[in-house]
Amino acid sequence: MALVLHSAPKIASNSGVVETLSGALGAMVLEAREERGEVILTVARDRIEDALRLLRDGHEYQQLMEIAGADYPARPERFECVYMLLSLTKNHRIMVKCSAAENTPVPTVTTLWPNAGWLEREVFDMFGVVFAGNTDLRRILTDYGFEGHPFRKDFPLTGYAELRYSEDEKRVVYEPVDLPQDLRRFDFMSPWEGADYVLPGDEKAAKAPPSPQVDEPKVTPGPGISGAGEPTDSKADDKVAPAAPIGQVAGQGQGEPAPVVTSKPEPGAPDPTEDRPARKPRKAAAKDTAGATEPKARRPRKPKGDGA
Repeated sequence: MALVLHSAPKIASNSGVVETLSGALGAMVLEAREERGEVILTVARDRIEDALRLLRDGHEYQQLMEIAGADYPARPERFECVYMLLSLTKNHRIMVKCSAAENTPVPTVTTLWPNAGWLEREVFDMFGVVFAGNTDLRRILTDYGFEGHPFRKDFPLTGYAELRYSEDEKRVVYEPVDLPQDLRRFDFMSPWEGADYVLPGDEKAAKAPPSPQVDEPKVTPGPGISGAGEPTDSKADDKVAPAAPIGQVAGQGQGEPAPVVTSKPEPGAPDPTEDRPARKPRKAAAKDTAGATEPKARRPRKPKGDGA
């Protein structure tokens, strides 16, 4: 029996999908576009549940993959809720958006997908978006007593409070944020140049004394005095001794130095530095050590009696 695998039908083009879905949703759609290969539908906030139900039941977008949040503080309705849907039969994804403010709740979609409860709790915890109809809208990533919403763009980097475990009270305690040091600022400059400002801790450091003033700077009056130039350069190639035709010794040109015959007599042996008679031979005072080095003969042991 042959096994036949049926592949999901492919979408012809996203432009056709945008026209089809926007026409099906009608007045619920505020904007429909294709951006970077994705279909994005912006729906009215109070009609988000109806729009997602129609996409699920009428257009086969069965799964809710994710609910994400975005914050745009300059907008009148600063938050966006982004619903990401997947069609298993079409092998296609779309994004559905709706906007909200801090005091305008978004209808829950837990009536359509049970997993929306966890996703809505995350958006509420991170951004502060309230979902009307969610019966378990609690924090999911931060603690229950946490103040603020970390993903808001007006949330401070250091937060409002810090928590730690207290050994004295044997519980987790909340305290105001206390930074042991300020936020560090890095100056990307060469360490050899030095900073143009006084570094922390160097306010009371003694200043280095100024460089001494030289009335008459010392200069080289003529060539050859410093060892550079003439006459050193012209004597650099002079050989210490003529080289032999064979052999090579480092520092002696290309061969071993050969002796040179001159009229000057060779020096003789140097005179002795002291005059003293030779020593007499020493007397042999050492004794024979054979008795000390050779082992002594032992007497044979007597056999022990049987105790009778």
